Amino acid sequence: MKEYYLVAKIVSGFGKDGFVKVSSFTDFPEHFLTLKKVYLDFFGEKKEFFINKVKNSGNTYLFKFRNFDSEKDVEVLAGKEIFVDSEELIKLPANYFFIHDLIGSRVLRNNVEIGEIKNVVSFPANDVYVIENQQGEEILIPAIQDYIEHFDPAEKLLKLKPGKELYEDDED
Repeated sequence: MKEYYLVAKIVSGFGKDGFVKVSSFTDFPEHFLTLKKVYLDFFGEKKEFFINKVKNSGNTYLFKFRNFDSEKDVEVLAGKEIFVDSEELIKLPANYFFIHDLIGSRVLRNNVEIGEIKNVVSFPANDVYVIENQQGEEILIPAIQDYIEHFDPAEKLLKLKPGKELYEDDED
């Protein structure tokens, strides 16, 4: 079964020629410039869309899909999420990981399991890992080298450096 990875969302149509304005969910949106195809979700089913052209317009990207040639043609696409398959995933630099690789990973501190990564929240300074411990409480770990000893995506295992303070999320 093919796996799909969420990379963006169509915000709206753009112009009269069938372009759509895209909001990126990736740290590497320049990868959009090389994409040949993407998948859009229609009622839980992924449909393949071929890309004719991608333009960078400041902080946003504009996509032109094959056979979508007018403002009216792209109306149905507004709000649709954009996915890629494993063939179209970008090759990440060292020590960068996909969020889907992190989610579900076990987290060890001093060789003791403290929980599992449930979410990754992005902030301007750095990402934060949301870890759920065995009691169902959330622990927040900044995704920075001061805290992270090692991550093994194949084993889905994150080891924290010893001695660092853990932050519990007490907002309920």
